[in-house]
Amino acid sequence: MAEIAPDIFFASISELNAKLRAKEFSCRELTKAFCDRIERIGPRYNALVLSLRKQAMSKAKDVDRELKRDRTRGPLQGIPYGVKDLLAVKKQPTTWGAKPYATQVFDYDAHIIERLNKVGAILIAKLSMVELAGGGDYRTAAASLTGPGLNPWDRTRWSGGSSSGPGAAVAAGLVSFAIGSETSGSILTPSAFCGLTGLRPTYGLVSRHGAMALSWTLDKLGPMCRSAEDCALVLHEIAGVDSDDPGSAGRSFNYTPQYTLRRLSEITIGYMPVDFQDGAEPSAQAAFRAAFDVIKSLGVKLKEIQLPELPYGALVGTIIAGEAGSIFEEFIRSGKVDQLADPHQIAGLKAMLDLPSTEYLRAMRVRSLVKAAFHDLFLNCDMILAPTRLGPANKVAEPLDTPGPPTKSRGGMIPGGNLAGLPAISLPCGFADGLPVAISLLGRPFYENQLIAIGNLFQKQTDWHRRRPPVEA
Repeated sequence: MAEIAPDIFFASISELNAKLRAKEFSCRELTKAFCDRIERIGPRYNALVLSLRKQAMSKAKDVDRELKRDRTRGPLQGIPYGVKDLLAVKKQPTTWGAKPYATQVFDYDAHIIERLNKVGAILIAKLSMVELAGGGDYRTAAASLTGPGLNPWDRTRWSGGSSSGPGAAVAAGLVSFAIGSETSGSILTPSAFCGLTGLRPTYGLVSRHGAMALSWTLDKLGPMCRSAEDCALVLHEIAGVDSDDPGSAGRSFNYTPQYTLRRLSEITIGYMPVDFQDGAEPSAQAAFRAAFDVIKSLGVKLKEIQLPELPYGALVGTIIAGEAGSIFEEFIRSGKVDQLADPHQIAGLKAMLDLPSTEYLRAMRVRSLVKAAFHDLFLNCDMILAPTRLGPANKVAEPLDTPGPPTKSRGGMIPGGNLAGLPAISLPCGFADGLPVAISLLGRPFYENQLIAIGNLFQKQTDWHRRRPPVEA
């Protein structure tokens, strides 16, 4: 049996696939090694909900047969991955991170899992999440069936919500990539906190069929990976039309790096000066300024912009309240909501049923102003650069609304981009207080190829995405 070296757990998708094709190890050997690792180390970060070893090993055996016959299905063939536990896996518990749903089982796979299965990817685990993806506004990192998501860089810090398990699992080398979900920051935040590259696709590009709904008009699924290229390889397979998702955009995604970018001197990237001067937390400012200089060195044009002053966070909160209140109405009225871990979240979910329809409709009307504002910004630039989060991960023991170091940036890119349904990619760009921080590129709808291309160039000039946390074997 081939020995799986520790470096393999942090290899890129392309590197793993090349080694499988070269028969350096079998898919079964690789899958067993990842299963052993996630079962042993995953609980250390409260990242593992359910090991899927048995079905993973069966799938790996099939992949080995295919590779023996030189039947290839693409770069994800034989690659072990995990999914946030809001995605249905046939005949397996899907807990939505919440005690009342601990024994919930579906008789089908989520559409995104079906697509990954067809190209030979190996699903080895379901990964932890904040209960109900944070619906109701949780206050503690411990708002989860599995406990607080712990950051592999420092277990006294949060791995981020609500995709806490995917963030920790990829960072610690427990899976090669993971599928997370975002309603307002749940891919970008844990990616930034854990030193990953995370891609939030355009609204509707990836089917949500088989995923827990929190907000029909905001929910998105996307990859959390080691690099921009890995995100592209995963998105290439998971994007596409699905008649079972009413929000499907009817678009696919083809990763075409050779045809994507114009000359760099013709690309304009907008930014808000305060973000890269003294707008972020003091410990992170140097990393953000250095990242800005790297982007500038690529030869692109940089243009100062201003994000209009709109109540981005309040709009997201009202829209989620209106839609999640409808989705979880029976759950709330039944009293099962009281079994959740976070009292603040319980109260928040109950309050959703009292939201006047006029407030929801008013928020949707103001949302149209947000979309128009971003449309106008993109008349003068191709994408927007900003810090993903203004500082490093929170301390697990502190309430999430504990005031942090003072900042001057309004930090509206995450809620604003989600309201407008825009794609974004988060790129590790350094450290603050010994913890990862990241920048994001935000683009027009269906601008993923261009965001990935600039992300690739940034990652050729830096090595932050290759840094590993001090994970003991």
